[in-house]
Amino acid sequence: MFDLSSYETVEDRLVKFWEKYPDGRIATEIVEALPQRFIVKAYIYRTEVDAQAWTTGLAFELVTDRGVNATSALENCETSAIGRALANAGFATKGKRASREEMTKVAAVVNDTPKPETKKITGVISDWDSFVADSPAPEPVQLAAGVELLADRLGASIVQETPRCSHGVRLLREGTSAKGKPYRGWVCGERFKADQCEPMWMVLSQSTGEWRFQ
Repeated sequence: MFDLSSYETVEDRLVKFWEKYPDGRIATEIVEALPQRFIVKAYIYRTEVDAQAWTTGLAFELVTDRGVNATSALENCETSAIGRALANAGFATKGKRASREEMTKVAAVVNDTPKPETKKITGVISDWDSFVADSPAPEPVQLAAGVELLADRLGASIVQETPRCSHGVRLLREGTSAKGKPYRGWVCGERFKADQCEPMWMVLSQSTGEWRFQ
């Protein structure tokens, strides 16, 4: 289990950002607003007059019947998007791109996952194939926690209804290169790089300012 205290809060990242860029600017956009879910995009600017965002970040939240998302799912989504954008700008502990707020949600999912029932087996199993066929299948693992942790390791963001590849749902990766060039694309979620599918990179239209697939 991961240690929540080793992850920074979004507020911690904001303090670092404003100290380094006191004339900076942060803007947010509601990408999707439905009765049961929200997607928010955050934009980070190093100065208030910058025409193009330095980095961006996306976040997705579901409206729940309990917890903070029962009343403040949109606000929670905006905070997570800002935290992602600040992580893309370098305001995150190395190897800890997710904020403490995000990892708290992962921990809640993991803790709520029901433990599979185990049975004590005694005696000698004479027919192994029949035993396996008659044994109940194990309970499925909660997917949300696993995908969130994988996205954290890859430095990517997760959004609903993303493109898929042979390994499942793709992950959104975006930011600014070392040369200052923005990039955005959908990458394979396979853990081993040698087995990953080709990424789907996008290009930024100079006329409209929108990202489009190549």
